[in-house]
This record gives sequence, C-alpha cells and structure tokens, in this order.
Amino acid sequence: MPSKKTEADRPSQKATVAEPLLPKAWGVPADFRARLGNEAGRQRLMQAEGHLLLVLHAPPAPGQDIRYGKTFWRNAIGEWKPVAMSHNQHPIDELLDEYDRVLDTLDRDQDDAHYAEDYFTLLTALTPLVRSIHNLHAVLHEARQACREDRGLILVRDRAYALSRRAELLQQDAKNTLDFVIARRAEEQAESARGQAKAAHRLNVLAALFFPLATVAGVLGMDLAHGLEGIDQTHAPWPMVGVLTGGLLLGAALAVFVTRR
Repeated sequence: MPSKKTEADRPSQKATVAEPLLPKAWGVPADFRARLGNEAGRQRLMQAEGHLLLVLHAPPAPGQDIRYGKTFWRNAIGEWKPVAMSHNQHPIDELLDEYDRVLDTLDRDQDDAHYAEDYFTLLTALTPLVRSIHNLHAVLHEARQACREDRGLILVRDRAYALSRRAELLQQDAKNTLDFVIARRAEEQAESARGQAKAAHRLNVLAALFFPLATVAGVLGMDLAHGLEGIDQTHAPWPMVGVLTGGLLLGAALAVFVTRR
C-alpha cells in the first residue's frame, strides 16, 4: 500500500514558493508572467499574442496539501517548451507517463488489498488523483479547441481521457470492494450474534432444568450412600480424580451441544 509520509518527509511549502513557475530563459509574453503567482493554483490555459501556456499539476501524493505546477509553453510558431526527452514524444506525454506510473502502483496495491483499511488507504490516494487527472483532461481539451492545427494536442488529450477513465474505474472498483467487505463483515457479525443468542437460549433452558435440583441439593445436602465409600478409602484419591474427569468430559460435551450451530 502507499506508505504514509511524515511531516518531515513532505516537501515544504517554502521550497515550492521559491521555485519559479516559468524559467527566466523562456521568452513568453509579459502577460503570462503577470498573471502567474508564486504557486501553481488551479490547472488552466492562458493565451496571449498567439502563444499558449498550460499550467498543469504533477501527480498529487497521499496527504500532500500543496500541488506542484508543471508549465508547458507553445510559442507562436508552434514550438513546445520544455522539449521532450524522448524522440517523437510530446512534452506533455512525460507528465502523463508520471500519472500512468502512479496508477500502475495503485492498481497493484488494489490487487494486494484484503482489509477495509487497505481499501480506505487506496481511496485516500485515488480521490485527489482522479480530480487532478479530470482537470488535466479538461485543460488539454480546451487547448485542443484553441489550437486545432496542433495534432499533438489531440493525442495527449485522448490519452489524458483514457487515464481519467482508468482512474475513475479504479476508484469505483475500490469503493465497491470496500462496500462489499463492510457488508460481509456485517453479515458475519450478525451470524455470530445469532449463534450466540441460540447458545444463550439453550444454556438458559439447561439452567432452568437443573436449577430446582441444584437448589434442593444445596439446601438439604445429598450425603447418601452410593457404594463408593469403601473404594475411596482403599484407593484414594483416584475415585475423586475419576469423578472430576468424568464431570469435565460431560461439561465439554454439554458445551459442544450448547454452542453448536
């Protein structure tokens, strides 16, 4: 399952504020820099003077309160920055690869989950991820509408939709499984409660049956001759041990009878 990070393991907000969202070397229109703050904010699209700027989010980690921005700039002649590391790959594909790897990890976590706590942890990680991917797809669709001549935006938009759909299905599957686990535990507890109620009823019947006899024996005493006095005098304490053993065996048989389904 995704490990829980402590406060010391989480990146500080001060480090995020100090990092510029736009590199100084980028010759973007001044309007872009004026409209950007110190933090990424929501995922969105900006247009100015034939330029396109996408402010997207990196995959959110569980328990992470801040969002780390990823900016992609398309200049007036159709060139994208930053340049993709892989040949013939769109730069936004690298961001989508990050989301894809996170979903792969969560998919494996779901296969290994067995308890309600496991599924709760999985849903905690999936909730911000699903929202982030959905907003990412919306921004890419808006970018596609703004630059219809850029075929690369069609491909990354469709891939973002596939990732959004995959994340939603994974989240729904985890929710359904968690509901099933809770319902199954409730049925098991109800069945156990019914069994205990039946056992208590049988025990009450047995107690009611032998209570008068136990009361009479306790009040009047039952020191009657039973024929074992002589044996007890010559072979003590084995007769008493035998009686105790027989009583324990009868008690065990009675316990089995009372607790049977």
